[in-house]
Amino acid sequence: MHITHDWHSPAARRDSSVVSIGNFDGVHRGHRRLLARAAELARRCNVPLVAVTFDPHPLVILRPESAPPQLTTLNQKLEHLAEHGVDLAVVVRATRQLLALEPREFIREVVDRFHPRHMVEGESFAFGKGRQGNPGLLKTLGAEFGFEVCIIEPVRIILAGETVDVSSSVVRELIHVGRVREAAAGLDRPYAVRGRVAPGDHRGAALGFPTANIGDIDQLIPADGVYVGTLKRDGFDAPAGISIGTNPTFRGDHRKIEAHVLDFAGDLNGKSVELRFHDWLRPQRRFPSPDDLARQIADDIQAVRDASNPCPAGPFTGNAGR
Repeated sequence: MHITHDWHSPAARRDSSVVSIGNFDGVHRGHRRLLARAAELARRCNVPLVAVTFDPHPLVILRPESAPPQLTTLNQKLEHLAEHGVDLAVVVRATRQLLALEPREFIREVVDRFHPRHMVEGESFAFGKGRQGNPGLLKTLGAEFGFEVCIIEPVRIILAGETVDVSSSVVRELIHVGRVREAAAGLDRPYAVRGRVAPGDHRGAALGFPTANIGDIDQLIPADGVYVGTLKRDGFDAPAGISIGTNPTFRGDHRKIEAHVLDFAGDLNGKSVELRFHDWLRPQRRFPSPDDLARQIADDIQAVRDASNPCPAGPFTGNAGR
């Protein structure tokens, strides 16, 4: 997949294409359905599939106080787009000037650059100043500018007995409250964050369970609690118990993400890693003593071991439930 961060560049231009535009945060199952249809049309027409996405999220520019925490870093997003058949990813820098374009002006910019034969979008697609453009207007503009429009129905899943449309907002809500198994059903994979291992206070090691302390995370962090997960780095992929919280037993006041990697004795300090969240195990709580905490951690690690044998690559199917 080719990537350009400048849609004004000649490298971004295409004589013919299939285009899909969106934030693609999380690249969830709804996005994947859309991309599958777009890739099918691109193959049929023998043209490249172009995905146009934005960095930062437009709300960061327009209403920063309302901007949602991102589910995927830009690199993660691009990796997922490549996995789903995108030939050219155009990362457009969101600016006030760009976001002030009227819907017709914005689509004219798209047509002039990519000459789409088809545009493939979801039912909630909105574009142009104030998000005035919608799928109906896109079809009208397609007739004017000479491209076909394909609108894809959302993917629906069952949550707490109710049918809901998969969206980035729904996935965020689930992760925010720790329902990572259900979030995985919307993503079609475990939720994953990337960060760098930093030196910690070594309390885990003193209790007999050394942990990697993960910092520099620029994504939504799940709710405080203990999770069944995995840690991945450069082909190394191992089960891990993940703790998110303030270390209440030690009266901590800073939120931390720590991972105890099962059967691992190496040094991860300074390394970039990915944590995948498979399932919720238990809430954080304050224990009467460090010894009581150590006994609970031993139980947690055994639960992670039992649930992760074998540890799946997709949505978690082990026996540790919320």
